[in-house]
Amino acid sequence: MTATLSVPSFIESLLGEETEDLLNYKAKVSQDLLHLPGPDWVDRIFAGTDRNPQVLRSLQQLYSTGRLANTGYISILPVDQGIEHSAGASFAPNPIYFDPENIIKLAIEGGCNAVATTLGVLGMMSRKYAHKIPFIVKINHNELLTFPNQFDQVMFASVEQAWNLGAVAVGATIYFGSEQSTRQIQEVSKAFARAHELGMVTILWCYLRSNAFKQDKDYHVAADLTGQANHLGVTIEADIIKQKLPECNNGYQAVSQAMAKTYGKTDKRVYTDLTSDHPIDLTRYQVLNCYCGRAGLINSGGASSKNDFAEAVRTAVINKRAGGTGLISGRKTFQRPLEEGVKLFHAIQDVYLSEEVTIA
Repeated sequence: MTATLSVPSFIESLLGEETEDLLNYKAKVSQDLLHLPGPDWVDRIFAGTDRNPQVLRSLQQLYSTGRLANTGYISILPVDQGIEHSAGASFAPNPIYFDPENIIKLAIEGGCNAVATTLGVLGMMSRKYAHKIPFIVKINHNELLTFPNQFDQVMFASVEQAWNLGAVAVGATIYFGSEQSTRQIQEVSKAFARAHELGMVTILWCYLRSNAFKQDKDYHVAADLTGQANHLGVTIEADIIKQKLPECNNGYQAVSQAMAKTYGKTDKRVYTDLTSDHPIDLTRYQVLNCYCGRAGLINSGGASSKNDFAEAVRTAVINKRAGGTGLISGRKTFQRPLEEGVKLFHAIQDVYLSEEVTIA
């Protein structure tokens, strides 16, 4: 199944009034500073690193699968929502996804590079599908069955279990800014080191979590704070960074003023020379913090809504033009009929396949 509209008109129809601004904007920070995706991505970026040949092979398999194969871009289906968001909240809109096989089928039919989900889902389907699409095992989760609800990422699986079921990568989340973040950093750093020893790729969900980040705006999606979370993620050798699309900036100042205390460290040039209010500039700052793009930035698709196609294509355009590596979209795809989920994946992928959508 492929998109029936020509790529440029299809993108323009979904971007609407933002078409000119998003497709023709020139970023504040030059693309010359970035390491941009391309067919030679693994050779150019990772061949000179400390990753062993098995990791390079896993990276190449990940980047050589699906509709975006050998472009340097990736499109991933993540379905770990059944844990934190509960299976009911996640799958009630489309109960076929209580069956793990349908999760794998959506990723394959959607032309994804990989499927990222739980040990249980991938373990149940391992022998049938591990050789057909790259597996990413999400090894830690937050669960909301404990009362009162708490927000902490705890290990649900081991790296060895992921390796045994044939995964090419492991994924994990750190809630940067939370009271538990120090422990999570240590746990995930150790797990990532072991994953690299076994030849697997490492992907980090670099999410923020603190009540202090909720002020006049939700600074969980501030470019300066998420950018620093990304930088902490690449510090523990995440090969790919997953981050929410930035929606605002000046998180450091907002938290400091609201709490009447000194908070963190930044530089005024972050806000004058390196960013603006434009979403492409805000996202480029996230890319800069991923070692200028050496660790690929994938932005999340967000919750499902009535405007899923427009929101997903907009996010893909911003990510690509900012210098990112792709999109990881879950609820927007699996909380709708399978055929529509496939079309949405293809719409996202068409942005990255389009020569008309260039680096800003």
